[in-house]
Amino acid sequence: MTHAIRFERTGGPDVLSFQEIALKAPGDGEVRVRHTAVGVNFIDIYHRTGLYKVPLPSGLGLEAAGVVESVGAGVTRFREGDRVAYASGPIGAYSEAHNIVANRAVKIPDGVGDDVAAAILLKGLTAHYLLRRTYKVEPGTTILFHAAAGGVGMIAIQWARSLGATIIGTVGSDNKVELARRLGCHHVIVSSRENIAGRVREITGGKGVPVVYDSVGRDTFMATLDSLSPLGMFVSFGNASGPVPPFDGALLAQKGSLYFTRPTLANYVTTPEELDTAAGELFDLVARNVIRKSEPKRFPLAQAAEAHQALESRQTTGSLVLIPG
Repeated sequence: MTHAIRFERTGGPDVLSFQEIALKAPGDGEVRVRHTAVGVNFIDIYHRTGLYKVPLPSGLGLEAAGVVESVGAGVTRFREGDRVAYASGPIGAYSEAHNIVANRAVKIPDGVGDDVAAAILLKGLTAHYLLRRTYKVEPGTTILFHAAAGGVGMIAIQWARSLGATIIGTVGSDNKVELARRLGCHHVIVSSRENIAGRVREITGGKGVPVVYDSVGRDTFMATLDSLSPLGMFVSFGNASGPVPPFDGALLAQKGSLYFTRPTLANYVTTPEELDTAAGELFDLVARNVIRKSEPKRFPLAQAAEAHQALESRQTTGSLVLIPG
């Protein structure tokens, strides 16, 4: 038996409960990971609230780090005792141990702690596909990145700076401005009191930017459209304030023949080779301190509801992890 966070109905953080569960032996192609740290992400909130549907009752969480405890038949990628991390499920990472598909996990290199790996892998793989594949950032590219002091933002801003981009970042309050600047933003807009699109046009001499990375959703939808230059790309990768509103495709034409995309990690990391490449680039940047390893905020696994309250408040910076007892 082991312990895990479960929920039987969608709703607020109060629907989460800490339960004892039975965990079967890993099946063919699977490994059992004894967790040392579990990542907390906005997608977990989307699953809990029902924005993204999952069959109920259900576990929660897609990302964790730990030690391989046992391996199923046919697994050659790992052996017992390996330190590994994963960021693509199956859902149920909010647990003391979990069975996962071996091809969806990566080894944690020396010099990267388990808590850091659990805190950055999903966010870092997201930053990778956003900056290197969805819209490939080149030296001299000017980008707008919403929620620059958030979990993905903290990694993506540092990564984009290393690529030679000029970065305009938005933050929700004045107390996050200095952090965004330290991370690498050349310009910081406080979304709670400034006109985002107006400031972007001012910064860019009226041109707008070729790409906006938007994980906020509803609250920034029009500001994102109005910040783009003609033929620009609206990259919508989250819904922190709620989903973007339904819109007529003609709006994209009216705003300058814009592109709109809603990418997901699952479509960018489809093979073990793609996963290893993306994770390898991420861990290399961490090891070289190009991406600085900020200490994640820790909560006991049993206090997952409190962690969700902290994340949903949008008053946190950086990453949150759950620590099994």
